[in-house]
Amino acid sequence: MNKIDLRRVDLNLLPVFEVLIEERHVSRAAERLGRSQSAISHALERLREQLNDPLLIRVGGVMTPTAYGLEIFSEIRPILRNIQRVLSTRESFVPDTSDRTFHIVIPDFWAAAIAAFVRCIRIEAPNVVVMWSPPHERSLVDLANEQVDLVVAPSKLKAPEGIEAESIGALSWGCFLRRGHPALETWGAEAWQAYPHIVVNVGERFPSPVQVASHPGGLLRRVGAYVPTFAAVPPLLAESDMIATLPRLALVEGARVYGLQDRLPPFPIAPIDASLFWSARRTSDAATRWFIERLRPALVERIV
Repeated sequence: MNKIDLRRVDLNLLPVFEVLIEERHVSRAAERLGRSQSAISHALERLREQLNDPLLIRVGGVMTPTAYGLEIFSEIRPILRNIQRVLSTRESFVPDTSDRTFHIVIPDFWAAAIAAFVRCIRIEAPNVVVMWSPPHERSLVDLANEQVDLVVAPSKLKAPEGIEAESIGALSWGCFLRRGHPALETWGAEAWQAYPHIVVNVGERFPSPVQVASHPGGLLRRVGAYVPTFAAVPPLLAESDMIATLPRLALVEGARVYGLQDRLPPFPIAPIDASLFWSARRTSDAATRWFIERLRPALVERIV
């Protein structure tokens, strides 16, 4: 591989490239960076020339990264985060003037907690930006690489070295059905097993607690639908005879909106202990402490 002479590469272009990858649109990147669209386009052209690759190409109205562009992005992002962390440790964090972006990874069923949290910090820090992403298999690896700031996940997940964790409480389980569902008349293990179930693909790296709990009794959960998010469950339940066995927090709001009924599972399921994870290198960072101290109570208050 030919080495690139770093003296020929303007490293100031890399943060612009990072935002372009995240936004996939020149005008949105320009707005986020407080610069003109022409300045962003010019920066991208310069980086293309210096790295000898298109980096981003327009496909269907959005900027799509090339394979090399994605490779560069995955490599430079943790480096930029580390530089930012090192330089910011000498600065005090002033919420009402900060424009820092905090990237959090939290399942979508925490939406009500995040809404209350964002409403709170908008008063104290009106220019702070919260970037919310759903969890995936490598969320804690991204956290270790400081590509994200905070992750909420089951406490039992094995975290890489250099990750701190604090339990925020245990999530209890419930079974949710539409109003008038025939299983409600004879609710129990047999009724639970008789109807198809909705399962959320969350990509967790341990066996489903529902399967673990139902197996000793010889119960079989027959899956009728796999869905990508918890938000997709309530409308499907409302229009079918399917059942969902989920942490109660996941369906509290949806049950109210769609008039769903909830019942205790017909067999005991161990609660899921949830934790807030962050990089140990940021424990002494004033901004991270400020963010955690405000996010934690918003999450704990919603635990059911």
